[in-house]
Amino acid sequence: MLINKEANGNELTVALDGRLDTTTAPQLESELSNSLNDVKTLVIDMKKLVYISSAGLRVLLKAQKTMNKQGTMTVKNISQEIQDIFEVTGFDEILNIEK
Repeated sequence: MLINKEANGNELTVALDGRLDTTTAPQLESELSNSLNDVKTLVIDMKKLVYISSAGLRVLLKAQKTMNKQGTMTVKNISQEIQDIFEVTGFDEILNIEK
């Protein structure tokens, strides 16, 4: 998976490309934990994400909990397959999803 981070002041956009699974979730978790200190607005762009596993969902949940304390988090450009996973797991109720 490729992770592209773009900071603009206290806003951070993280674009994901590939598969977010048990192999790549630790990489994203590390990137986010090292990048969220002064961030008020986090945007996760999933335009090129083709798959997300439970390990990926856990990383998103952790990021959401962090951002609940210091600002906002938005997930955008999700595919129908990932939307279906969010709905089945209830993540569509937890995450702010921009369509």
